[in-house]
Amino acid sequence: MLLAIEQGNTNTLFAIHDGARWSAQWRTATEASRTADEYAVWLSQLLSMRGLSIGQLDGCIISSVVPQSIFNLRNLSRRYLNVEPLVIGDNVDLGIAVRILKPSEAGADRLVNAIGAHLAYPGDLIIVDSGTATTFDVVAADGAFEGGAIAPGINLSLQALHEAAAMLPRIAIQRPERVIGRDTVTNMQSGVFWGYVALIEGLVARIKAEWGKPMTVIGTGGVASLFEGATDSIDRFDPDLTIRGLLEIWRRNTHIKGA
Repeated sequence: MLLAIEQGNTNTLFAIHDGARWSAQWRTATEASRTADEYAVWLSQLLSMRGLSIGQLDGCIISSVVPQSIFNLRNLSRRYLNVEPLVIGDNVDLGIAVRILKPSEAGADRLVNAIGAHLAYPGDLIIVDSGTATTFDVVAADGAFEGGAIAPGINLSLQALHEAAAMLPRIAIQRPERVIGRDTVTNMQSGVFWGYVALIEGLVARIKAEWGKPMTVIGTGGVASLFEGATDSIDRFDPDLTIRGLLEIWRRNTHIKGA
């Protein structure tokens, strides 16, 4: 069984693929200082709740945008799975072209998403990934990563608003019923939520105009579901882009190595 780890700045996803399907998924808060032993205890307990054990895992692939965490995640695989993990960025063959000025600067998560999207959707694509940052990734019809745009994520914007303005409270994200707020909280909710909808709609429209060809827009990421039904700019919402991409990378690389 394969353990796929997708680590973002806010959350880390652990997913188990049994050879036929994704049989389990869990999320934990990303903490750069968490040790391999701590991960192992946490993971072992969750596996046992599914009638599984850590000893049944015989493969591991890791995608992380938190460099200081990779050492501990790598040690988790080495010590407790007894396998050398595939780490995105460590000379792992992705099987796609990265057509930006400095390919080494492309985030692992964005490249993995590009692969996962290209597998499932034909033609030219825009991936809107709503997480700590909101990224807009352009994937050509041949699967190549063409670049895109990066904006602060909706949670990050709320946090900055609260911390920088003494009179503004910390609030939860939700879709307000009205655009015109009637008190401080609904004013903030409207500004942040509908402001992000406008951000998505505006950038998608500009990317499409610049690209000059039809594009399908895919929404994904930890808070993408917030925008479902709020805009027509996103054609499909797909929460499994990243793990689909990780599985494909695993298959490509283990096949190359003859595993």
